[in-house]
Amino acid sequence: MQADPGKDYNRGHRQRLKERFLSTGPGAFLEHEILELVLTYAISRRDVKPLAKDLLTRFGSLREILDAEPGDLKSITGIGDHSALLLKLIKEIGALYLKQKAMRKSQLACTAELLDYCKTVMGGKKDEEFCVIYLDTQNQIIEFETVQRGIVNQAVVYPRQVLESALRKKASAIILAHNHPSGHVRPSDADIRLTRTIQETAKVLDILVHDHIIIGENRFFSFREEGLMP
Repeated sequence: MQADPGKDYNRGHRQRLKERFLSTGPGAFLEHEILELVLTYAISRRDVKPLAKDLLTRFGSLREILDAEPGDLKSITGIGDHSALLLKLIKEIGALYLKQKAMRKSQLACTAELLDYCKTVMGGKKDEEFCVIYLDTQNQIIEFETVQRGIVNQAVVYPRQVLESALRKKASAIILAHNHPSGHVRPSDADIRLTRTIQETAKVLDILVHDHIIIGENRFFSFREEGLMP
């Protein structure tokens, strides 16, 4: 029986992609080539380059692909359960890596590691989420907790809920963080009022509020850096 030349080509092409990645890293790859290499681990014996390009055409970028819901990914012909799961797993592993990297940082304030983690976890969300980072007396992370999920532009956060959780975790300080799905990172009047309420109440409990970070699509806003936190 004659060998299928298409299968031989795909096998050789995949191997060359892997060898290139090992020798040069992702910097020498086009975006569709990185995605193509990822898809080879979920889809066997098929040319996945057209599929990688279809995904990029539909979602716009690798980041938006990783932020997409599994159901939306599977709307692309050729993407099944395994492929969708692999793409979501890649993002979650990346977020866990950044979280653990931030947690190892001593004397944490608004570090690059913490911002990278917040942007990875919250930057692509379609709905608004409000999170609190709880810190110990050495300013190291105790826990990163989502305390409220809401519809776009409407996350109802109760200061009492935030501070009761801080007391239970024996936190000495907290950092507030939430996302603006619109991409605009300037705080609203409600954001400013909420921050001041939490800060004033926390002071009575001897808990410091180090910062409030707003995450947009590719930007962030720090209350501390912008002089909105005395």
